[in-house]
Amino acid sequence: MSNDDPTTDLAAMLRLEPHGPDTFVGTGPQYPWGGLYGGQIVAQALQAATQTVDPQFWVNSIHAYFIRRGDAREPIRFEVNRVRDGRSFVTRQVIARQATGAILSLEASFQVDEEAPTVQTAVMPDVASPDESRDDSWSPMFERRKIVVSDPPGIGRGWLRTRKSLGDDRALNACALAYLSDDFPTDAAVAQHPDRPGPDDEPAHHQIVSFSLDHAVWFHRPVAADRWHLHDFTCHGLISSRGLSLGHVFTEDGVHVATITQEVLLRRRR
Repeated sequence: MSNDDPTTDLAAMLRLEPHGPDTFVGTGPQYPWGGLYGGQIVAQALQAATQTVDPQFWVNSIHAYFIRRGDAREPIRFEVNRVRDGRSFVTRQVIARQATGAILSLEASFQVDEEAPTVQTAVMPDVASPDESRDDSWSPMFERRKIVVSDPPGIGRGWLRTRKSLGDDRALNACALAYLSDDFPTDAAVAQHPDRPGPDDEPAHHQIVSFSLDHAVWFHRPVAADRWHLHDFTCHGLISSRGLSLGHVFTEDGVHVATITQEVLLRRRR
């Protein structure tokens, strides 16, 4: 396939088409479970917001709500609202729409870089390296190495990186991290559920199904998405069919580059 195929190439998928003032259109691939992958919509929404921000501002956080399941057969329309333009911070709201209506609402904050103290307290766990872990990627966009943790329950952990380099484009790499960020939080929530699948269970035999509800990312440092990063998540509880996962993203040498939270809907399969 072409390197510009948005179904296999992440950079091509993030190349949105202008469609009027502060409005952009994107497409994506069909995923194994049907519908759209939440990380795709989040990444494209962030890219749409970035297109309306002065280049001196860099994303520092995003907060998103998944409203409806997306349809891979339709393009997605991203409408950007310029909420605030400040001297240090910029705020944008993005609504992603398809024929059924809004499918995602995202707010993004951008900041100019400031000279200030840097402190890291998050510590990367001692885990197997990517080369020591099994490849179980479900997408041509990225490589995935899951680390199985059976005790304690409620852990979702593994290595992720894009298959192709995005160069030194800081904003594009942040969008790529947003794309990857929707993967392991669900693993952690499912791993906390009493009806969680066993290590050898096929997906078709799982007793529970999961859907992302809301999602937040804090970007602490620039990333190179084509390099391995450890995504380390813990589910902090289940209530009313919702599981809350909190996680950190580290480089291979332990630098804390992002913090992610996600609430996941977990229901018994009908």
